[in-house]
Formats: sequence, structure tokens, C-alpha cells
Amino acid sequence: MTWDKIFIVLISPLGSALLAALLAALLARRARRTAWALAIAAWSWVLLCATPAFSNLLVGAVERSVPYTPLAQLPALRAALVLGGGVQPPQRADLLPHLNPAAARVWYAARLYHAGKAPLLVLSGGVTDPEHDLGSEADAMRMLLNDLGVPDAALLLEQRSMNTRGNARNAAALLRERGIHRVLLVTSALHMRRALARVRAQGIDAVPAATDFEARPLPGVRQWLPNAGALQRSGDAIKETVGWVNERRQDAR
Repeated sequence: MTWDKIFIVLISPLGSALLAALLAALLARRARRTAWALAIAAWSWVLLCATPAFSNLLVGAVERSVPYTPLAQLPALRAALVLGGGVQPPQRADLLPHLNPAAARVWYAARLYHAGKAPLLVLSGGVTDPEHDLGSEADAMRMLLNDLGVPDAALLLEQRSMNTRGNARNAAALLRERGIHRVLLVTSALHMRRALARVRAQGIDAVPAATDFEARPLPGVRQWLPNAGALQRSGDAIKETVGWVNERRQDAR
């Protein structure tokens, strides 16, 4: 897990730019022109990734890699698999779970349940920070789904996984125990391509039920004004693409 997180940081726009800047500093005395070129390239890359027009191009390309299906057109199946990443467990007994932007996954799962598309929701997500988190991501999702009108009887929790590969492996085992081999897969659109490949590799026929679409073109000059949100989205798109390619390569071995 530690090396995975380090790798993710290094391939992010800021991480790769900082590496290039560090290399430029090391070369400053011996190869000044090369150092300047590296420094300019590094911060030009950050500026480009922070531009909404470019960020939307990257994010949109990943999100469109799996066709979107409206809720009404999704098949009614025995279960939906909901991947963690949208809800952080509380860190004190007097606090509620923290909802991040990907919490739309949980809201969409509730919509699927109430629409009769999935009478069972499999919630997958372990304890990501054992030193601080009170409970698992799956249990935090359960709390939110209860508030959205989904009873515990309709929920099955997988609380050991730490990443997408673990989500797929552990949830697939629970599904097979119940004779379920086809599910709706609920996760963010940006994450769907990689998650879909992981779940299908476990022998589960997953039907994508994507939500949390992030590619939102801005009007006029705003699409050319750099901002931190666009930089974050560019980094997420790069991370998902590299992760998907890397997992395909591992599966091919």
C-alpha cells in the first residue's frame, strides 16, 4: 500500500513536476540549459493540468471509455456492488462520517435500490486509517444508506479491502457464496473503467452503473483560468489511466 501511494504521488502533475524541478536543481551547475528546460517544462505541465479546458479533456476521455446508461435503462438484478471511496468513517464517537465528492456513489446506490434495480447492495471498503478511523468505509456507507431509507436487511458489508483490487476480490467471494454472478457496479465514472476490469477479472459479470461525472466544461474565459480543482481532476484522470494500463499488464502475465 505504501509503495502504491508513493507511485500515485509521483505520477500526479505536482509530483512529476517536483521531480523534474529537483532534477533541474541538481543539473543547474553542470548543464544550465537542460536545467532551465526541465524547470520550464515542469511548471508548464502543472499550469496545463490546472487549466479546466485541458482537465475536462483528460477526464472526459476516461469517463467516456465506458458507455453511460441512464438508471431507467439499467437491468434489474439481484444485487449491486458499491465501491468505497466516497465516504470516510468518523474519527471520533461524536462525529458523523465525512462525505467527499465521490459520495454520489452511495446516493446513486440508494436510488437503484428504491427503483427496484437491486434489492441487495454489497458495500465494499475496509478501514483505510486504522489509527484514526472508527470503523470501515463499508460501515460508514451503511449509516448513510440507512438515512436514505435502505434497511440493514438489504445491505451486505465487505470490510477488509483497501483498494480496487481488494474490493473486487473480496466482494466477488461474498457474491459467489450467495450464487450471484451478475451485478450492477456502482462507482464514479472516472473510476469505472478500472473497476469494471477488476470485477470482471474475478468472474463477476458487472454492468456499469456510473455516477459522479466530473467533466463539466466551463463557459467563456473561465475554461482557460487555472485552478486547483482542475489540477486535482487532471491528476485523478492520469492516476486512473496509469492504474488501468498497469492492471491490464499484470493480468496479461
